[in-house]
Amino acid sequence: MAEFAFCLLMAAAAYVTSYFQFKEKGLLLNNAWFYASKEERLKMDKTPHYHQSGVIFSLMGTIFLLITIQIATGLKWVFYTYIAVIIATVIYAVVSSIRTERKR
Repeated sequence: MAEFAFCLLMAAAAYVTSYFQFKEKGLLLNNAWFYASKEERLKMDKTPHYHQSGVIFSLMGTIFLLITIQIATGLKWVFYTYIAVIIATVIYAVVSSIRTERKR
């Protein structure tokens, strides 16, 4: 029961964070922001980074929601679904980071 509640809470937190990232509100949760100097942060176009973070957090919410569904139902095929979403999330993160850097 604790695992179910934890995963459901993590899914909700990820979706809420995703919403704020898409709305470009709050702290930009992106490596490009964290590793940039103060001068670079002032000049940075934050929109693509907010979008990237929004997509990543949305996918993370989906992963936690699928894990929650598997815990609640015990369906084995859900495991393969969330593994596929994890792989897609990693691929998206790498490809979108490369595309964003090329545009700069």
